Amino acid sequence: MRHLATDRRSFLKSTASLAAAATASAAFAWTTPAFANRSANARPRVGCIGLGGMGRGDAHGHRSFGDIVALCDVDENQAAKANSDPNIGNGQADVYGDYRKILERPDVDVVSIVTPDHWHVKIAIEALIAGKHVFCQKPLTLTLEENQLIRTACRRFSDRVFFIGTQQRSDQDRFLRAVNLVRRGLIGDVRKITVGINGGDVGGPFKKSDPPKNLNWDMWLGQAPLVEYIEQRCHNNFRWWYEYSGGKFTDWGAHHVDISLWATGRDTEGAGPIEIDGTDAKHPVPFKDGYPTQDDSYNSSHDFNVIAKFDGGMEMHITSRGDNGILFEGTKGRFFVNRGKIAGQPIEENWDKDQFGPEQLQELYKGKPFEGHKNNFYRCLAEGGLPVSDVFSHVQTMNTCHLATIAARLNRVIKWDPKAEKITGDDQAASFYARTPRAGFEIPRV
Repeated sequence: MRHLATDRRSFLKSTASLAAAATASAAFAWTTPAFANRSANARPRVGCIGLGGMGRGDAHGHRSFGDIVALCDVDENQAAKANSDPNIGNGQADVYGDYRKILERPDVDVVSIVTPDHWHVKIAIEALIAGKHVFCQKPLTLTLEENQLIRTACRRFSDRVFFIGTQQRSDQDRFLRAVNLVRRGLIGDVRKITVGINGGDVGGPFKKSDPPKNLNWDMWLGQAPLVEYIEQRCHNNFRWWYEYSGGKFTDWGAHHVDISLWATGRDTEGAGPIEIDGTDAKHPVPFKDGYPTQDDSYNSSHDFNVIAKFDGGMEMHITSRGDNGILFEGTKGRFFVNRGKIAGQPIEENWDKDQFGPEQLQELYKGKPFEGHKNNFYRCLAEGGLPVSDVFSHVQTMNTCHLATIAARLNRVIKWDPKAEKITGDDQAASFYARTPRAGFEIPRV
């Protein structure tokens, strides 16, 4: 299989040379038909890790550009469902219960990681070490420390493309228009951003039981604490437990906080908030010192309005109340955007007329032409350069999201030094910077 990998890498390098000579509009069509018509020796080979609903959806997308040769899930049923899907494994992919089997394969070029959040960084760093390009779903990290670890790894292995599944960065008519409108100063200086992300689910107490035979519960838990199996801890409901996620703060926050920081130019290293007020946050179970006192019920915050203050006076209200979406308020105007609409006086009166077209889109796409989200990922495999959803800006988003989570868990105001990337003046809050992984599931340092 090594000669196939060599042929593919030669193809990608030769395509990069071709692309370098192309015009800004790109001579090569990075579209589904273009990739479908490539020979098997030229198409990237993909291994998919995590095959729940989102994982299978992403796998469908990857199959448009590469050949899915390996699948992995700790739930045998989910792996079997993906392999039997004609648009994923088509009954021909190799199926594993241990993701390391995919990373060991020299013929796998791309790894798609769509596991619960607490597994993302460990698998991603190991994939980089193994020489793979990485597509990882949001939110990329579980802790502030993981932000540092993954950023360091991506700098160390800068020849690998690392792409985040924040698809709003490829929504031309709504979010890209919003980002461009703010970045061009058309609504003046932004003083307030309201980020509506809805509240988390409330539920429990739930029944503890033996895990189903098709599920490797110990592997599912990974670096998280070893606990008895509860059906509602797993699969679609993991997000409502701080042990595995950050609730809505890191779920929708990974999307809307990202757009907000990108639009205001605060998605670069050293440009984060300086104070985060979590005094207006409620949780579905009692908390003590930032930790839930019950282990049988959802514990992520369900009702909150966390205020992040930035140098220069801008405030970001991250709230469960009101509409899901982003309200930008500037000194000259205000507008609202979400996945269904973009509305407000600047939109109705076309304040961005003649200032939002191919040139502006290419600027937002870091010099590459605007196209579909995964199209950009596979273009970067061949041409090099940072993708539109890059790890470095995403780390800045996740810093803000994790800080909101910590402030909400402690119900107080915390201070953040965005340049040193440290919580200051509060040892208890600073203790949430990292967590000790379960033995045998440590994250590699590179």
